[in-house]
Amino acid sequence: MFKDKETFKHAFTKQLVDKLGVTLEEATESDVYKILSGMIREQIGRDWAETNTTYKEQKEKQVYYFSMEFLIGRLLGNNLLNLGVLNLVKEGLAELGYPFEEVEEQESDAGLGNGGLGRLAACFLDSLASLQYAGHGTGIRYKYGLFEQKILDGNQVELPDYWLQKGNEWEVRRPDKQVEVRFWGNVVTREVQGRLIFETVQYEAVRAVPYDVPIIGFGHSPINTLRLWSAESMMDPFRQPYGQEGSYYRYLDYSRSVESISEFLYPDDSHYEGKLLRLKQQYFLCSAGVQSVLRTFGKLNLPLTELPKKVAIQINDTHPTLVIPELMRLLIDDNGFGWDEAWDITNQVVGYTNHTILSEALEKWPQQMVKELLPRIYMIIEEIDRRFRIQLSERYPDQPERVSRMAVAENNQIRMAHLAIHGGHSINGVAALHTEILKKREMKDFYELYPERFNNKTNGITHRRWLLYANPGLAALVNDCIGTRWIKHPQELNSLIKCCEDSRFQDEVAKVKSRNKERLAQYILDKQGIVVNPDSLFDIQVKRLHAYKRQLLNVFHILHLYNQLKENPQMDIVPRTFVFGAKAAPSYYLAKRIIKLINTVAARINGDKAVNEVLKVIFLENYSVSLAEKIIPAADVSEQISTASKEASGTGNMKFMMNGALTVGTMDGANVEMHEMLGGDNMFIFGLNAEQVQNFYQCGGYSAWDMYNSDSRIHEVMDQLITPGLICSQANEFQDIYQSILDHNDEYFVLKDFSGYVEAHLKVDLAYRNKPDWQKKAILNIAHSGKFSSDCTIREYASEIWRLNPVRRNGK
Repeated sequence: MFKDKETFKHAFTKQLVDKLGVTLEEATESDVYKILSGMIREQIGRDWAETNTTYKEQKEKQVYYFSMEFLIGRLLGNNLLNLGVLNLVKEGLAELGYPFEEVEEQESDAGLGNGGLGRLAACFLDSLASLQYAGHGTGIRYKYGLFEQKILDGNQVELPDYWLQKGNEWEVRRPDKQVEVRFWGNVVTREVQGRLIFETVQYEAVRAVPYDVPIIGFGHSPINTLRLWSAESMMDPFRQPYGQEGSYYRYLDYSRSVESISEFLYPDDSHYEGKLLRLKQQYFLCSAGVQSVLRTFGKLNLPLTELPKKVAIQINDTHPTLVIPELMRLLIDDNGFGWDEAWDITNQVVGYTNHTILSEALEKWPQQMVKELLPRIYMIIEEIDRRFRIQLSERYPDQPERVSRMAVAENNQIRMAHLAIHGGHSINGVAALHTEILKKREMKDFYELYPERFNNKTNGITHRRWLLYANPGLAALVNDCIGTRWIKHPQELNSLIKCCEDSRFQDEVAKVKSRNKERLAQYILDKQGIVVNPDSLFDIQVKRLHAYKRQLLNVFHILHLYNQLKENPQMDIVPRTFVFGAKAAPSYYLAKRIIKLINTVAARINGDKAVNEVLKVIFLENYSVSLAEKIIPAADVSEQISTASKEASGTGNMKFMMNGALTVGTMDGANVEMHEMLGGDNMFIFGLNAEQVQNFYQCGGYSAWDMYNSDSRIHEVMDQLITPGLICSQANEFQDIYQSILDHNDEYFVLKDFSGYVEAHLKVDLAYRNKPDWQKKAILNIAHSGKFSSDCTIREYASEIWRLNPVRRNGK
């Protein structure tokens, strides 16, 4: 991209003057960011165009990853890294008087996702490009992200996340690629030459305009595309589109409703209007995306019967399931296919990734809502259900209850997971344990019907983003020890095992960790004015706030430690800094109360001079990808403590592992596979396993009140939630949390696992005192983390589901 540092500095300085009319001395960090990102776009433009030409000319099979979320974070540093010029640019900017870190802060985190689902999608896009696969993302260009989180008086307050306020330097608007998406209306059926024709009339049209973001892989790779759709009005208000009195105001209502489709991620669906908007968003994504896919395929001049050979669509959880009936609609209504042929094509093209077994996340839509909003799509789903019921009745003639259990439409609800499983050729879980739970329990009926469709693809993370970029000091040590092949072949991190006993290498790894902790401590001081001891053990839990992830268990343990220290100020413990970062969904009351509890406990402990030299609690607001890049490299301990069987996989556990943190965790999600590699000596496992949890759910036998009455530690901590004094400022301040545990019988077994969790942390305390042994464990974690690279996951998807081959451009 740039021959050398001097070439870069000259080109950069020239562009400042030519494009912004400012000299180097006058330029702001914002100016520097704008010019630098523009230079990257100019450099990659030819390769981007060439990639698309190559895919067309070579008629390569392409995969389209449909997802409601793409948590891509900031792109400046990642793009420079993948282009191989990050260090050159850093040094050049520093010599020009602009620290790269300050320039990077000018970029907003893209507000395109919420948590692991969206970050996984982003990692997959990086790996697809880096491995030279023809693979693209399809999502929505949200005007606002989930929300910007502020903590006021310990409470979460949601502010609009207007991440596009300063524009997005990486996107290119493509009005020539726009498509039309239709809502409402009526379906008119007529017969033409013996064939039924379906036409939707009196519909409301929405313009879907794509904004393309280049996805730059590592090294000399193709440049793929993340296509984000924005909803825009179709009609000119000055032409009175409704042709009647009041049409102007009707147009304004229409315009507002259109804008809301791509306005913000995950509208509140606790009321009818919110549900309707979510359904609109999902169909908007699916219809626009599938129309675009078919248009691209059309340029190959092949018959649509060849579509499965050239196109794969992967739906990321159930949100994009309407891809199935929409593809059927386009094949039947627009291209004249019969039902059976259209169904066969659709089935071969679509694959479904399941991310959860939580009932609230297995989407169901009211039939009447779908019928009114999407009348033709509803007819197709109705026919899918009718034919499926016939198939099931023939297979299970004396089991009508089984047919009802498996039906796509039942009890006035459309079950999106059932539609995805029946309509696609592949259903994959995202960790070995999760897939087994799907096959043996949650989706048992479907597994017995379609055993060949079920497979596992354990989630992964892009090691280049989360080690090479986020932790350059550690990456440099890895390079010194084993060379650089691991950057393209992550499983070669295994070679680090030979270094784990090397005392010099251990010391160097410890120094890098110490510098990362100092950096995070400075960030905490700058943001919150709290002094944190970098020599303390950094114990970190950062993830979405949900009851099953059990931040509450972590808080209860902290309270227990605090109680012990108050009773015995001379108690010998390793100094600890507990760090939390999490957003709670705006309508998730209990989760928001847990945030308030964490901050209340933090305020009490941090303000108590008797303990705050050995105990600190920090809640970092507005957790994001860029904040994670600061937090994760600094962690000594990674908290992965979800109730066994509830976390499908987790990817935070992999990021921490890759950065040398030791895991305190349950046998849940990908923790199980980590444990198989590392053994019990190199992580701290505790608590119920998935089988035990399920047994309690099915057979009973667990009483939260019994745990409360039989364990004095639990009794004390629970009472502190409602008794004014030590924690509460008023009586029953956290009565809601108290009742969720005791009166609702502790759904996620916080109290049941409390004792094991305390014991696990005693082992952590003991292990951390032996610094050489701790560093050995940390290095072994890094060495085994290559298995969890998204490169490995994507290779499995490509060979086993999508049937993709790497693409070579011009022989390269």
